[in-house]
Amino acid sequence: MTLPPPAVPEIEPDALEVLELPAVGPGPGAESTDPSAEGGAEGTEAAKPQVARWFAVQVASSCEKKVKATLEQRAVTLGVSNRILEIEIPQTPGVKLKKDGSRQSIEEKVFPGYVLVRMVLDEDTMMAVRSTPNVINFVGQEERRATGKARGHIRPRPLSRQEVDRIFKRAAEKKPVLKVDLTEGDQILVTAGPFKDFQGEVIEVSGERSKLKALLSIFGRETPVELEFSQISKQS
Repeated sequence: MTLPPPAVPEIEPDALEVLELPAVGPGPGAESTDPSAEGGAEGTEAAKPQVARWFAVQVASSCEKKVKATLEQRAVTLGVSNRILEIEIPQTPGVKLKKDGSRQSIEEKVFPGYVLVRMVLDEDTMMAVRSTPNVINFVGQEERRATGKARGHIRPRPLSRQEVDRIFKRAAEKKPVLKVDLTEGDQILVTAGPFKDFQGEVIEVSGERSKLKALLSIFGRETPVELEFSQISKQS
């Protein structure tokens, strides 16, 4: 009597290498971030699950929202919406102080010039992203050409779980920032605080601290004073 061979247990993918994101429905694609790479036998590649990962995509300046809307529409048109799952522009709330002293609620981009895409990377999804108007390229590793000085092909690099958590945590927790349309040399009027009604000239702007330094004439002398954006108004 011949005994059957022992069953070989399936090996789970390394949890540290795969973001904990839901896998997309059945399909022959591999998990590799480089669909052109040759790795292992064809049967082994087909057995790997499709895993959605986050990728950073560089886009033209101030075109983040346009790229997001266009790519969402193209994903449906090109039949890859089941593999291009999310397109995000991480933003934080902000307040802009206008010239007339009024305030306007705004959204500040965490990484201007970049869009995050959660997708299953294969030839079709990669082409859908790269061919979208105003997209420059994926963020990844450049594969240099063997000869010549021309830039090589960029191989998309998925963001790690730690990077994704850090980006979205920053967008969720950052306090609103007060921004003001001011540059060095602008004339201002102090509207609040101990120097109320003083006029002066801006000499330094610190957007991250929501403060500026201005030269105010105090007792006939030009004196540098630090003020908050909320304490001043810009003079025309």
